[in-house]
Amino acid sequence: MIKASTLLKVSAPLSLLLYTSAASAYIGPGLGTGAMAAILGIFAGLMMLVVGVIWYPLKKLIRHLRAKKK
Repeated sequence: MIKASTLLKVSAPLSLLLYTSAASAYIGPGLGTGAMAAILGIFAGLMMLVVGVIWYPLKKLIRHLRAKKK
Protein backbone atom coordinates (compact mmCIF):
# COMPACT_ATOMS: atom_id res chain seq x y z
CA MET A 1 0.00 0.00 0.00
CA ILE A 2 1.25 3.50 -0.86
CA LYS A 3 1.88 5.86 2.02
CA ALA A 4 0.13 9.23 2.04
CA SER A 5 3.43 11.12 2.28
CA THR A 6 4.80 9.33 -0.78
CA LEU A 7 1.63 10.04 -2.71
CA LEU A 8 1.87 13.71 -1.76
CA LYS A 9 5.54 13.87 -2.80
CA VAL A 10 4.66 12.47 -6.23
CA SER A 11 1.35 14.20 -6.87
CA ALA A 12 2.38 17.76 -5.89
CA PRO A 13 5.15 18.16 -8.51
CA LEU A 14 3.06 16.30 -11.08
CA SER A 15 0.12 18.64 -10.57
CA LEU A 16 2.42 21.65 -11.03
CA LEU A 17 3.68 20.21 -14.31
CA LEU A 18 0.17 19.60 -15.59
CA TYR A 19 -1.15 23.04 -14.60
CA THR A 20 -1.55 25.39 -17.54
CA SER A 21 -2.54 29.01 -17.64
CA ALA A 22 -3.34 31.45 -20.39
CA ALA A 23 -0.26 33.03 -21.93
CA SER A 24 -0.34 36.77 -22.31
CA ALA A 25 2.02 36.78 -25.24
CA TYR A 26 2.13 38.92 -28.34
CA ILE A 27 4.09 38.16 -31.45
CA GLY A 28 4.67 41.46 -33.15
CA PRO A 29 5.57 42.01 -36.77
CA GLY A 30 9.28 42.20 -35.96
CA LEU A 31 9.36 38.79 -34.28
CA GLY A 32 7.24 37.20 -37.00
CA THR A 33 9.47 38.59 -39.73
CA GLY A 34 12.57 37.48 -37.86
CA ALA A 35 11.21 33.96 -37.46
CA MET A 36 10.38 33.77 -41.17
CA ALA A 37 13.86 35.05 -42.06
CA ALA A 38 15.45 32.42 -39.83
CA ILE A 39 13.42 29.62 -41.42
CA LEU A 40 14.21 30.84 -44.93
CA GLY A 41 17.88 31.18 -43.98
CA ILE A 42 18.01 27.58 -42.76
CA PHE A 43 16.30 26.41 -45.95
CA ALA A 44 18.70 28.42 -48.15
CA GLY A 45 21.68 27.05 -46.23
CA LEU A 46 20.49 23.48 -46.74
CA MET A 47 20.02 24.09 -50.45
CA MET A 48 23.55 25.55 -50.73
CA LEU A 49 24.84 22.49 -48.88
CA VAL A 50 23.20 20.20 -51.42
CA VAL A 51 24.56 22.22 -54.34
CA GLY A 52 28.06 22.56 -52.94
CA VAL A 53 28.57 19.06 -51.57
CA ILE A 54 26.54 16.89 -53.92
CA TRP A 55 25.58 18.59 -57.18
CA TYR A 56 28.76 20.51 -58.04
CA PRO A 57 31.15 17.52 -57.71
CA LEU A 58 28.67 15.30 -59.57
CA LYS A 59 28.43 17.83 -62.40
CA LYS A 60 32.22 18.05 -62.55
CA LEU A 61 32.48 14.24 -62.72
CA ILE A 62 29.93 14.04 -65.55
CA ARG A 63 31.77 16.76 -67.49
CA HIS A 64 35.07 14.89 -66.98
CA LEU A 65 33.56 11.58 -68.17
CA ARG A 66 32.05 13.22 -71.27
CA ALA A 67 35.37 14.86 -72.14
CA LYS A 68 37.14 11.52 -71.73
CA LYS A 69 34.61 9.81 -74.00
CA LYS A 70 35.38 12.13 -76.94
